[in-house]
Amino acid sequence: MSVTTHTPHATERDTGPPPRERRSLAEAVLRVREFSIGAALVLLILATWLVNPGFLDSQGVKDLLLNSSILVLLATGQSVVVLTRNIDLSVGSVVGLTAFACGDFVSGTDHSPLTVMALGIALGTVCGLASGLLVSFGRVPALVVTLGMLYVIQGVDHAWAHGEQINAANLPDNMLTLGSGSLLGIPYLPLIAAAVLCATAYFLRSYRGGRELYAIGSSPEAARLAGVPVRRRVLAAYAFSGAVAGFAGALWLARFGTVVADAANGWELTVVSAVVVGGIAITGGVGTVWGAALGALLLTTIGSALVVLKVNSFWEQAITGALLLAAISTDRVVRSRTTRALRKRSRQ
Repeated sequence: MSVTTHTPHATERDTGPPPRERRSLAEAVLRVREFSIGAALVLLILATWLVNPGFLDSQGVKDLLLNSSILVLLATGQSVVVLTRNIDLSVGSVVGLTAFACGDFVSGTDHSPLTVMALGIALGTVCGLASGLLVSFGRVPALVVTLGMLYVIQGVDHAWAHGEQINAANLPDNMLTLGSGSLLGIPYLPLIAAAVLCATAYFLRSYRGGRELYAIGSSPEAARLAGVPVRRRVLAAYAFSGAVAGFAGALWLARFGTVVADAANGWELTVVSAVVVGGIAITGGVGTVWGAALGALLLTTIGSALVVLKVNSFWEQAITGALLLAAISTDRVVRSRTTRALRKRSRQ
């Protein structure tokens, strides 16, 4: 009788809150975070518009969309890596390398933009696989690997360029049209970025492989015990991040036309800031690519607003750093409070 009396109580104590309850609480926290970012973005746009009404004219909106599209793309790729509790600091150098490589390939020819974009994706994927192999199978810390890859790729890029640059005058018209053209008044680049963003969000939410990335970020050891192929998933995340960065490099060429060896230099920290500010925890397992895209839009809008308001560009870096620190601190507080709330519910 004593056994039958105590066993149910022990089972009840060990189960804790059901998984659905955990997910609903986490999703509620994420919705609040993304709503606050969206609200801050709207307030910033309205405040800048009140000071300078030209900020929201047709050309101003078009410039804002074009300026944010590449950062949104890079934040989307970075998000998949950060969700696995890793980081990719080489994305900026990958953009620079692929932009110059694509420009060198297409200069003085009539190659189609699809061929150029395929080249950029292929080069970026190779870079991502190199980092992913060292992180997943070599078990070298991601920070060390991707920082090393950043300098390696930059060195290759500078050696290739030899101080030269790609000029817009040498690019085919269809490539430049990709960067400046529009569909129904909306530039091509934001439409492309939105398509990649939607496809990535759908995969992460609806496919087993996407859900496993969240599981790896939450607890790599638990994911491994559950049968998740952790190494292969991390490798795939880096390959995807590299492919997106290579794709962004091809679009960088189409957007600006003139490319030098250090294109997108320093963007890796801006991309990481956009991801973390957008609600993806630097410790992995929490966040959405929608939030990362909002973070990218917010940082881009801050830069554009400072230019319109004729404020020193130094403040853009200072504000970005402050937002990054605030986001990490907020994540820490939210995570601890969520853990305490779940523990209280498990005792009830």
